[in-house]
Amino acid sequence: MGFKCGIVGLPNVGKSTLFNALTRTAAAQAANYPFCTIEPNTGEVAVPDERLQKLAGIAKSKEIIPTRISFVDIAGLVRGASKGEGLGNQFLANIREVDAIVHVLRCFEDDDITHVEGRIDPVADADTVETELMLADLDSLDRRIQQVRKRATGKDKEALTVLPVMEKALALLQDGKPVRLMLQGIAAEDLHILRGLSLLTSKPVLYVCNVAEADAAAGNAHTKAVETMAGEQGARTVTISAAIEAEVAQLPDEEQKEFLESMGLEEPGLDRLIRAGYELLELITFFTAGPKETRAWTVHKGAKAPQAAGVIHTDFERGFIRAQTIAYADYVALGGEVAAKEAGKARDEGKEYVVQDGDVMLFKFNV
Repeated sequence: MGFKCGIVGLPNVGKSTLFNALTRTAAAQAANYPFCTIEPNTGEVAVPDERLQKLAGIAKSKEIIPTRISFVDIAGLVRGASKGEGLGNQFLANIREVDAIVHVLRCFEDDDITHVEGRIDPVADADTVETELMLADLDSLDRRIQQVRKRATGKDKEALTVLPVMEKALALLQDGKPVRLMLQGIAAEDLHILRGLSLLTSKPVLYVCNVAEADAAAGNAHTKAVETMAGEQGARTVTISAAIEAEVAQLPDEEQKEFLESMGLEEPGLDRLIRAGYELLELITFFTAGPKETRAWTVHKGAKAPQAAGVIHTDFERGFIRAQTIAYADYVALGGEVAAKEAGKARDEGKEYVVQDGDVMLFKFNV
């Protein structure tokens, strides 16, 4: 289980260049004109996790299988997209299909690359895209809420449950605020209703500041402005030079570290982007390890043991009995499953156990 992130932004901010670098492909054409990306390109990449190598070494695994993440390169949005301008309708339809939004903002100056608005102002760019998404949500909710209100007046049970969530979302949008602000402290049943509304601004957002190579390590005035804006929204930011990432993607693995160090960077932007994405969606990783393979699996934070078993196979969840669980630190420090058992660090957990990041698990089930 991974997750799907839609790479969005205005035209010519570096979305396709970043996508190509992240997926190490040339699937998305990168060119200096609006709408060079028309159909959304999707690419999967392995989630880097150094813990896999350590576990595999101890378990003497023949194969290492990381979890994967999907990136979707979506056509550039322009002002008026909510009314169908440019490729607006297609953009809005594509963005509904992703779990989170990776919003690329141009934070570099380059006279050779045109800007659709004729200026470099990433905060204003973010506002343009956010406004279009909010207008689209407003239009969608306005049309749907009338019918729900009528049904609620007639004491329809479902309408009475859904209406308060819709009205709260509508009030936020009318106040010029994204619906994702509702996610803080929301009850589980209301969250289920909100997700069912498929509102664009309910999706979590990660702002990616695309900078010139010289600013990749320390950022610049534009990235500082974006960080301030994101802080006010409770959002996260990652600073990446798509140009550097494109170069790194072409290098053999053994040369990447040396090249990054020469640029003042400790790791590829992909690693930082994925970690931020995991935190954004509240995802964690658990492992299975043995002679055949060591494998990483992804679940949402708060998932219980049967749900984790279900990620591997639905039969595991349906017939779940218990899960032998060893903390990653104990598995590594003690040298594997047998030593962990001898030290009393291998626990048998039941259906109510909440999976922790790094757990090494072996499921017992009966179908």
